[in-house]
Amino acid sequence: MGRTVPSFRPALEHEIESWKDFKRALRVEEQQIFNKLMNYARIHADAGSMSARPMLSEVLFLSFAVEQEKKIEMLEKKVKELEEMIKGKD
Repeated sequence: MGRTVPSFRPALEHEIESWKDFKRALRVEEQQIFNKLMNYARIHADAGSMSARPMLSEVLFLSFAVEQEKKIEMLEKKVKELEEMIKGKD
């Protein structure tokens, strides 16, 4: 019989665990950001399992990029709304 491919979520957790020394070297406030980024990867685990990517770190980094892009778009929208409010007061 051939080798079985481990399910994605345990493999993802193993990948996250492999970054523990990096996390430990960060400042406390940076460790909190690190945890937040890893949670992004967990949120996108379903998409990651469909990607069939051989390198789990690629799924991690793309998950980070997706979530950060969502935040950038939200902030740009808020800035635009505030600019419109300011223009309306003139």
